[in-house]
Amino acid sequence: MTNDVIFETVVTTVAPDGTPHVAPMGVRYCEGEVILMPFKPSTTHDNIAATGHAVLNIVLDTRVFAGSVTGRRDWPVLPAEKIVGVRLACALSHIELHLAQRIEDVQRPVLHMARVHEATHGTYAGFNRAQAAVIEGAVLVSRLHMLPAEKVDSEMAYLQIAIDKTAGPEEREAWGWLLAAVQDHRAASANTIKPADHLKEASP
Repeated sequence: MTNDVIFETVVTTVAPDGTPHVAPMGVRYCEGEVILMPFKPSTTHDNIAATGHAVLNIVLDTRVFAGSVTGRRDWPVLPAEKIVGVRLACALSHIELHLAQRIEDVQRPVLHMARVHEATHGTYAGFNRAQAAVIEGAVLVSRLHMLPAEKVDSEMAYLQIAIDKTAGPEEREAWGWLLAAVQDHRAASANTIKPADHLKEASP
Protein backbone atom coordinates (compact mmCIF):
# COMPACT_ATOMS: atom_id res chain seq x y z
CA MET A 1 0.00 0.00 0.00
CA THR A 2 1.30 3.43 -0.98
CA ASN A 3 2.24 5.85 1.77
CA ASP A 4 0.16 9.00 1.22
CA VAL A 5 2.78 11.19 2.92
CA ILE A 6 4.48 13.37 0.31
CA PHE A 7 8.15 14.30 0.75
CA GLU A 8 9.59 17.35 -0.99
CA THR A 9 12.70 16.40 -2.94
CA VAL A 10 14.51 17.30 -6.16
CA VAL A 11 14.56 14.88 -9.07
CA THR A 12 17.34 15.01 -11.64
CA THR A 13 17.05 13.33 -15.02
CA VAL A 14 18.95 13.41 -18.29
CA ALA A 15 17.72 13.53 -21.86
CA PRO A 16 18.96 10.89 -24.34
CA ASP A 17 21.63 13.38 -25.46
CA GLY A 18 22.85 13.75 -21.85
CA THR A 19 21.33 17.17 -21.13
CA PRO A 20 20.54 17.31 -17.38
CA HIS A 21 17.23 18.54 -15.97
CA VAL A 22 16.51 19.59 -12.37
CA ALA A 23 12.96 19.65 -10.98
CA PRO A 24 11.53 19.85 -7.45
CA MET A 25 9.02 17.07 -6.95
CA GLY A 26 6.89 15.64 -4.18
CA VAL A 27 7.46 11.87 -3.92
CA ARG A 28 6.00 8.94 -2.00
CA TYR A 29 7.74 5.86 -0.65
CA CYS A 30 6.13 2.43 -1.02
CA GLU A 31 7.67 -0.84 0.12
CA GLY A 32 11.17 0.24 -0.77
CA GLU A 33 10.22 1.89 -4.05
CA VAL A 34 10.01 5.60 -4.82
CA ILE A 35 6.75 6.71 -6.42
CA LEU A 36 6.96 9.58 -8.89
CA MET A 37 3.97 11.22 -10.56
CA PRO A 38 5.36 13.73 -13.08
CA PHE A 39 2.95 15.71 -15.22
CA LYS A 40 2.63 14.76 -18.85
CA PRO A 41 4.04 16.42 -20.89
CA SER A 42 7.06 17.53 -18.85
CA THR A 43 10.80 17.23 -19.24
CA THR A 44 11.07 14.96 -16.19
CA HIS A 45 8.42 12.60 -17.56
CA ASP A 46 9.90 12.55 -21.04
CA ASN A 47 13.44 11.93 -19.78
CA ILE A 48 12.38 9.01 -17.58
CA ALA A 49 10.30 7.55 -20.40
CA ALA A 50 13.32 7.75 -22.71
CA THR A 51 16.08 6.55 -20.37
CA GLY A 52 14.27 4.61 -17.63
CA HIS A 53 16.30 6.35 -14.93
CA ALA A 54 16.17 9.25 -12.46
CA VAL A 55 17.99 10.41 -9.35
CA LEU A 56 16.26 11.49 -6.14
CA ASN A 57 18.16 14.27 -4.34
CA ILE A 58 17.69 15.22 -0.68
CA VAL A 59 18.74 18.84 -0.30
CA LEU A 60 18.62 21.55 2.35
CA ASP A 61 19.59 24.37 -0.02
CA THR A 62 16.12 25.71 -0.77
CA ARG A 63 17.51 27.95 -3.49
CA VAL A 64 17.13 24.90 -5.72
CA PHE A 65 13.35 24.90 -5.10
CA ALA A 66 12.95 28.66 -5.47
CA GLY A 67 15.29 28.81 -8.43
CA SER A 68 13.45 26.11 -10.34
CA VAL A 69 10.18 28.08 -10.29
CA THR A 70 11.87 31.40 -11.14
CA GLY A 71 13.90 30.35 -14.15
CA ARG A 72 17.13 29.35 -12.37
CA ARG A 73 17.63 25.67 -13.24
CA ASP A 74 21.37 25.57 -13.92
CA TRP A 75 22.61 23.90 -10.72
CA PRO A 76 25.97 22.10 -10.41
CA VAL A 77 25.65 18.35 -10.93
CA LEU A 78 27.91 15.33 -10.66
CA PRO A 79 27.71 12.00 -12.51
CA ALA A 80 25.57 9.27 -10.94
CA GLU A 81 27.52 6.23 -9.77
CA LYS A 82 25.51 3.23 -11.02
CA ILE A 83 23.19 4.61 -13.70
CA VAL A 84 23.45 7.02 -16.62
CA GLY A 85 22.36 10.23 -14.93
CA VAL A 86 23.40 13.05 -12.61
CA ARG A 87 22.93 14.10 -9.01
CA LEU A 88 22.99 17.56 -7.49
CA ALA A 89 26.39 18.54 -6.15
CA CYS A 90 24.68 20.08 -3.11
CA ALA A 91 22.68 16.95 -2.24
CA LEU A 92 23.03 15.65 1.31
CA SER A 93 22.16 12.24 -0.09
CA HIS A 94 20.87 10.77 -3.31
CA ILE A 95 19.10 7.66 -4.55
CA GLU A 96 19.65 6.38 -8.08
CA LEU A 97 16.44 4.97 -9.55
CA HIS A 98 15.32 2.63 -12.33
CA LEU A 99 11.79 2.55 -13.75
CA ALA A 100 10.24 -0.73 -12.57
CA GLN A 101 6.56 -0.19 -13.33
CA ARG A 102 4.44 2.43 -15.09
CA ILE A 103 0.73 2.94 -14.48
CA GLU A 104 -0.74 5.07 -17.24
CA ASP A 105 -2.76 8.22 -16.65
CA VAL A 106 -3.69 10.97 -19.09
CA GLN A 107 -2.25 13.72 -16.90
CA ARG A 108 0.04 12.13 -14.30
CA PRO A 109 1.24 8.55 -14.83
CA VAL A 110 2.40 6.72 -11.70
CA LEU A 111 6.03 5.66 -11.96
CA HIS A 112 7.29 2.98 -9.56
CA MET A 113 11.04 3.54 -9.33
CA ALA A 114 13.30 0.80 -7.93
CA ARG A 115 16.35 1.79 -5.89
CA VAL A 116 19.62 0.99 -7.66
CA HIS A 117 22.13 2.81 -5.46
CA GLU A 118 22.12 5.17 -2.45
CA ALA A 119 24.85 7.41 -1.05
CA THR A 120 25.21 10.02 1.69
CA HIS A 121 27.35 13.11 1.12
CA GLY A 122 26.72 15.36 4.11
CA THR A 123 25.30 15.55 7.61
CA TYR A 124 21.87 16.86 8.52
CA ALA A 125 22.30 19.86 10.81
CA GLY A 126 18.65 20.32 11.72
CA PHE A 127 15.52 21.76 10.16
CA ASN A 128 15.16 25.50 9.60
CA ARG A 129 11.64 26.99 9.56
CA ALA A 130 12.70 29.37 6.82
CA GLN A 131 13.51 26.41 4.59
CA ALA A 132 9.92 25.22 4.86
CA ALA A 133 8.72 28.77 4.17
CA VAL A 134 10.77 28.96 0.97
CA ILE A 135 9.39 25.62 -0.24
CA GLU A 136 5.82 26.74 0.45
CA GLY A 137 6.55 30.05 -1.26
CA ALA A 138 7.88 28.21 -4.30
CA VAL A 139 4.65 26.23 -4.51
CA LEU A 140 2.66 29.49 -4.42
CA VAL A 141 4.81 31.02 -7.16
CA SER A 142 4.31 27.95 -9.35
CA ARG A 143 0.55 28.53 -9.07
CA LEU A 144 0.36 32.29 -9.53
CA HIS A 145 -1.66 31.79 -12.70
CA MET A 146 -4.44 30.02 -10.80
CA LEU A 147 -4.51 31.59 -7.32
CA PRO A 148 -6.25 34.85 -6.30
CA ALA A 149 -3.81 37.66 -5.52
CA GLU A 150 -5.31 38.03 -2.03
CA LYS A 151 -4.52 34.42 -1.14
CA VAL A 152 -0.96 34.72 -2.41
CA ASP A 153 -0.42 37.94 -0.45
CA SER A 154 -1.84 36.57 2.80
CA GLU A 155 0.17 33.34 2.67
CA MET A 156 3.39 35.07 1.65
CA ALA A 157 2.92 37.53 4.51
CA TYR A 158 2.60 34.65 6.98
CA LEU A 159 5.63 32.85 5.55
CA GLN A 160 7.59 36.11 5.81
CA ILE A 161 7.50 35.70 9.61
CA ALA A 162 9.59 32.53 9.44
CA ILE A 163 11.96 34.17 6.97
CA ASP A 164 12.47 37.18 9.26
CA LYS A 165 13.07 35.01 12.33
CA THR A 166 15.10 32.06 11.09
CA ALA A 167 16.45 32.58 7.56
CA GLY A 168 20.12 32.39 6.72
CA PRO A 169 21.75 33.93 3.62
CA GLU A 170 20.61 31.09 1.32
CA GLU A 171 16.97 31.31 2.41
CA ARG A 172 16.95 35.11 2.13
CA GLU A 173 18.32 34.93 -1.39
CA ALA A 174 15.75 32.32 -2.37
CA TRP A 175 12.94 34.35 -0.79
CA GLY A 176 14.03 37.42 -2.72
CA TRP A 177 13.70 35.48 -5.98
CA LEU A 178 10.16 34.46 -5.04
CA LEU A 179 9.09 37.99 -4.09
CA ALA A 180 10.47 39.29 -7.37
CA ALA A 181 8.59 36.59 -9.28
CA VAL A 182 5.31 37.67 -7.68
CA GLN A 183 5.99 41.30 -8.58
CA ASP A 184 6.91 40.41 -12.16
CA HIS A 185 3.73 38.34 -12.52
CA ARG A 186 1.60 41.23 -11.26
CA ALA A 187 3.32 43.68 -13.58
CA ALA A 188 2.82 41.40 -16.58
CA SER A 189 -0.85 40.93 -15.69
CA ALA A 190 -1.37 44.68 -15.31
CA ASN A 191 0.11 45.31 -18.75
CA THR A 192 -2.16 42.79 -20.40
CA ILE A 193 -5.42 44.24 -21.73
CA LYS A 194 -8.21 41.68 -21.78
CA PRO A 195 -10.14 41.46 -25.08
CA ALA A 196 -13.38 42.41 -23.36
CA ASP A 197 -11.78 45.51 -21.84
CA HIS A 198 -10.30 46.44 -25.21
CA LEU A 199 -13.72 46.24 -26.84
CA LYS A 200 -15.20 48.44 -24.12
CA GLU A 201 -12.47 51.03 -24.58
CA ALA A 202 -12.99 51.01 -28.36
CA SER A 203 -16.77 51.37 -28.12
CA PRO A 204 -18.21 54.85 -28.82
